[in-house]
Amino acid sequence: MKDLKHKVIRGGFAKICSQGTGFLVRVGSMMVLARLLDPKDFGLVGMVTAVTGVFSVFRDFGLSAAAVQRTTVTEEQASTLFWINVLVGAILGLLVVAMAPFIVWFYREPRLLGVTAALASAFLFNAAGVQHSAILERQMRFITLSVIDIVSLLTSVLVAIGMALRGYGYWSLVASATVVPFVYTVCLWLTTAWFPGRPHKGIGIRSMMRFGGTLTLNSLVMYIATNFEKVLLGRFWGADAVGIYGRAYQLVSIPNDNLNSAASGVAFAALSRLKDDPSRFKSYFLKGYALILSLTVPITAMCALFAGDMISVFLGAKWKSAVPVFRLLAPTVLAFAIINPMGWLLMSLGLVGRGLRMALVLAPFMIAGYVIGLPYGPKGVAFAYSAMMTFCAVPLIAAAVRGTVISVRDVLLTVSRPLFSGIVAAAIALGLQALYGPFLSPLPRLVLGVTLVLAGYLGMLLYVMGQKLFYVDLVRGFIRPPAVEEPLVVSV
Repeated sequence: MKDLKHKVIRGGFAKICSQGTGFLVRVGSMMVLARLLDPKDFGLVGMVTAVTGVFSVFRDFGLSAAAVQRTTVTEEQASTLFWINVLVGAILGLLVVAMAPFIVWFYREPRLLGVTAALASAFLFNAAGVQHSAILERQMRFITLSVIDIVSLLTSVLVAIGMALRGYGYWSLVASATVVPFVYTVCLWLTTAWFPGRPHKGIGIRSMMRFGGTLTLNSLVMYIATNFEKVLLGRFWGADAVGIYGRAYQLVSIPNDNLNSAASGVAFAALSRLKDDPSRFKSYFLKGYALILSLTVPITAMCALFAGDMISVFLGAKWKSAVPVFRLLAPTVLAFAIINPMGWLLMSLGLVGRGLRMALVLAPFMIAGYVIGLPYGPKGVAFAYSAMMTFCAVPLIAAAVRGTVISVRDVLLTVSRPLFSGIVAAAIALGLQALYGPFLSPLPRLVLGVTLVLAGYLGMLLYVMGQKLFYVDLVRGFIRPPAVEEPLVVSV
């Protein structure tokens, strides 16, 4: 708890820098691989991961979050949780291998047999590092975790590009997916220097198992809800449709995934320490929420306004059919940024059961939307995805904050400032683009458009909306720890 504000700001900054670097690496690798490989190569791997990826929600059985959320964790508890994770990982890997014939039959694609078997190894690699990662999170060592993230990602990208250049096709993507967890876990072991002991009985992990089990079931429901459309597209429209939709989906979700990954670990660890201090809990939650939204709104505007130029620059001319899909998926960036922080709130307060009930209500609506949009192909599914997420945002927020120190009014007020700033900035950029757009090629047009959106957005947010003091306080908190712990300053 000592210097918590300073640790949170430095940890958050480290994670944002890490995820920003990861964003650039992922986009760069996507640009290279999109030109070296065909849509069908991405589609083949996407068809497998859409089915087997459901097992990824079980890879740590929620025990990493359970260990972070607890005030204290003993050596015996950590060791026992480690062996439970390894057992779960081994079982999941074997189940994926056993499913390979079914996947081949379902998609009518024999090449998926080897792909599925190879991807199964990632589950064991992941499981072996879960508790080591939890140790670093509990210690608030987010700079170390950020470095490990970048090292593992860079290694996998280099492997993928090297294999693609040598003509291995979709196997380069398979290798990349397995290298990431392997390198990540090796780095965790070397960094923590912690070696688990033997498992024990009767050491008080039953409540942690219940917490982790509920969290895992929640993740399972949401995984099915947010990935079932890829299964439907693969079954009824084929590998090309999955490849087109999957590349557009990945490109539009990279910013959201990076920001959520950067913020969730830091926010969850900090809020779990403050759950018995309501005033500081509320202050930290709303400031973290405001920061994520302020970063997400301009990204959403850019994706919607410059979809054609982004696809042309990042993926190339042969992916032109992904442009409408990309544009239709853009609203999901903002929708997830509004909804995902509710997970920090519920998990840190131990309200994972409420999160599960919310997921069980949301999932049928999303799947029904996919079915309605499926006859219209990837574009119809993309529209249904965005529409359902946007429609459900406010009801989900109301359900999440009920009975907590956070109110719906707090959330809506926090959302309103960056959202209004983004709308104004987008309108300015759109009007100016109509003047200069026809005279520029995609790359300079995209650079100029992004610059205009950012300039207009920052001007509105910092000066018109009065948020300058908030970001000045963040910088001060990063540079030096305060002599007396105080909440972050911002008007809400």
